[in-house]
Amino acid sequence: MKRQTEAVIIGGGVIGCSIAYHLAKLGMTDVMLLERQELTSGSSWHAAGGVHGLHDTNNIARLQYYTMNLYRELEQETGQSVGFHQTGYLYLAQTEDRAHQLRISAAKARQFSGVEFHEISLEEAARRHPFVNLDGIRMAVWESESGHVDVNGVTHAYAQAARNRGVSIERFCPVLETNPRPDGGWDVVTEKGTIQTRVLVNAAGLWGREVARLAGLELPLMPLEHQYFVTEEIPEVAALDFELPAVADRDGEYYLRQEGKGFLVGAYERDGRYWSENGTPLDFGHELLDDDLDRIADNVMRACERLPVLGEAGIKRVINGPMIWSPDAAALLGPVPELSNYYTACGIIPGFSQSGGLGLTLAQWIIDGEPESDMFPWDMARYGDWAGKAFTRARTLETYGTRFSIHFPFEEREGGRPVRKRPVYDLQKQLGAVFGLNFGWEHPLWYAPEGVVAEDSYGFERQDWWHHIGAECRALRSGVGIIDVSNFAKYEIRGAGAARWLNQVVANRVPTEVGRSCLTPLLSVRGGIAGDFTITMLDEEHFLMIGSGMAERYHRRFFNAVPRPDSVSFQSMTSGWAGFNVAGPSARELLGRLTNDDISNEAFRFMRSRQMTVAGLAAKVLRVSFTGDLGYEIYVPETDQQALYQALLDAGQELSVRPVGSRALMSLRLEKGYGSWGREYSPEYWPQEVGLDRLIKLDKDEDFLGKQAYIELMDRPPRERLVVMRVDTPHNADPVGGEPIFSRSGDYIGRVSSGGYSYSTEQGLALGFLKPAYCEPGTAVDVSALGLPHNGTVLREAPFDPSGLRLRC
Repeated sequence: MKRQTEAVIIGGGVIGCSIAYHLAKLGMTDVMLLERQELTSGSSWHAAGGVHGLHDTNNIARLQYYTMNLYRELEQETGQSVGFHQTGYLYLAQTEDRAHQLRISAAKARQFSGVEFHEISLEEAARRHPFVNLDGIRMAVWESESGHVDVNGVTHAYAQAARNRGVSIERFCPVLETNPRPDGGWDVVTEKGTIQTRVLVNAAGLWGREVARLAGLELPLMPLEHQYFVTEEIPEVAALDFELPAVADRDGEYYLRQEGKGFLVGAYERDGRYWSENGTPLDFGHELLDDDLDRIADNVMRACERLPVLGEAGIKRVINGPMIWSPDAAALLGPVPELSNYYTACGIIPGFSQSGGLGLTLAQWIIDGEPESDMFPWDMARYGDWAGKAFTRARTLETYGTRFSIHFPFEEREGGRPVRKRPVYDLQKQLGAVFGLNFGWEHPLWYAPEGVVAEDSYGFERQDWWHHIGAECRALRSGVGIIDVSNFAKYEIRGAGAARWLNQVVANRVPTEVGRSCLTPLLSVRGGIAGDFTITMLDEEHFLMIGSGMAERYHRRFFNAVPRPDSVSFQSMTSGWAGFNVAGPSARELLGRLTNDDISNEAFRFMRSRQMTVAGLAAKVLRVSFTGDLGYEIYVPETDQQALYQALLDAGQELSVRPVGSRALMSLRLEKGYGSWGREYSPEYWPQEVGLDRLIKLDKDEDFLGKQAYIELMDRPPRERLVVMRVDTPHNADPVGGEPIFSRSGDYIGRVSSGGYSYSTEQGLALGFLKPAYCEPGTAVDVSALGLPHNGTVLREAPFDPSGLRLRC
């Protein structure tokens, strides 16, 4: 066994083998894969093996399609059969909401992933699967390229292809320790000796928690039991001369496909069962758990009603095996911000649909510094220390039990909440707040008026709360509103050299005058938009930086990439400071009632800041506003938050002040045309495509992150441009993001990044990316909503206060 290598992968399941193959394929061949037992031990060997291209997130759907195509290539490359049965998938909808979901998915899939996914008649559905009872079915959708694979064959094909390219695979080689080295690498201690490596990858599957703890890391993972069974031979199936498609009857909450001359049937029951909560046994490998089909009896009964031929079949074997879940059932992928050269690839449920895409993504991350696509939905940094065992336990059980439920726009899950609350939580609740979760923090989404139940409802069409959000928007635009912005990420940077260090991180030139603020992008490795921040100079060599709350841990990777002098301190103040945005035409009057400072427009201009006393409290006040209106962000220590909030409410009574939630804020920024990180701003897009190139200062003294990559692409013509569109909404539904946009001749020309309704201008709006030829103001386009085309028009500028007078008045 080698004692030194470029990369070590711990875990010989399908994900670990895929990562090894992709690293070698992209040029890193000095790689070792360590497996404590035999390849496929844990969960890979007993998986049902379904593969399909459908996913709500466009980039993930694209990578699932890549995975299906890769399996055929692997078989040709290695000679190892992957057992790909391309049977197709038949998706069924029993409800109108499920039909909406399938139409939306079909519209996305055809454009973003290349998957052939389209609605078919019930007559055609019956021809494709003659045993399906279509009573009560509203809609059927056909996906032609999916099916199922031999899970052992796939895993060994990856392994063989990796070996052929130079990867070493050590079986029966348990890892005992992982110790960081002074040079940023790792010593991996195994039963066969110690290996020095630069890169360490945790792809340990069921043992992901245990391997993480060897490095002092806790991952939000929890194993649950999952059951499926295979029937004995069914004469009607045996008589067919073709293989039946898989049936995706999500409303029935089961999955079903042909297996041999019978069927394989599995379910995610509502009342799942944890397994080995405190740690996976080290001697567990190719074992199964005791079956308990009573737990899925209701699901099986619904399957038998849909396929009556199933009801007479005997059961040949039952598979009950553990699967390890993240809180949202998505992968925990990527570099760990707090550790050098340590990567995770854990918590992967649809492993055989995603193995190729996951392996490719992580290999790009390791070799190139970031993947080609924005993969934040898979990024392990979307969770922080707040996602502890109690939250993970509750949320994974909820996610398991709702695996096949419809996931609506704006949906907020309740499992494991609340985790982190601010001091004003109870007061906001008394005011009717309906809360959402943002990086562990409870924050108000909207406020229910007196007499209205403070509870969310969900659907693809506008819900009752749509009207209440409109009232919040109108109240702010005509008077003044208070928005809790405490969940914005806040960082304090101070000490000799603070300005120079910040200039090495961000692309704009940081302020040089106390009290000034600037907006700045943070560039990614490839020169895209990794983040956008407001930086304020509080004092000499003392700065406040504010950015996206949900990206706080993600951005830590970039901050850690620039060595910081010992004289410079960098501290997250997100937990320590709380804040409110006071915005609207009466914002100055409200703030003026609580301070003796001169806050006239002449004395306190837009993009300025002050440290001042507000309601008797020491506060940092920035004259900025994400609403596009006159506004101030007021930050105080968290212990003073409730006193500040109450003072604002009391002082604003005569001004008809109104609490405003984050959903209203999203509508307000939409009609102003402001981009938002994770929607308009992402590493996939170049600064010139989103209009942020004006904030990049190539002439400043310091080199900064992503500078060289940006220089290489700055003169390239934009592939797409960010535009504002008016959208007609006759179906009482708005695009929300991710939907395709077509020309009037039916050609795909772009996608929606954000959508909603402008209550100020009374029209549907969307921000989106279009090919340059279609960006001319007045261009007519078709914007998809509910999976249907809606008339859209490219606007010259944002419809609300395009000149920016209200911001600066």
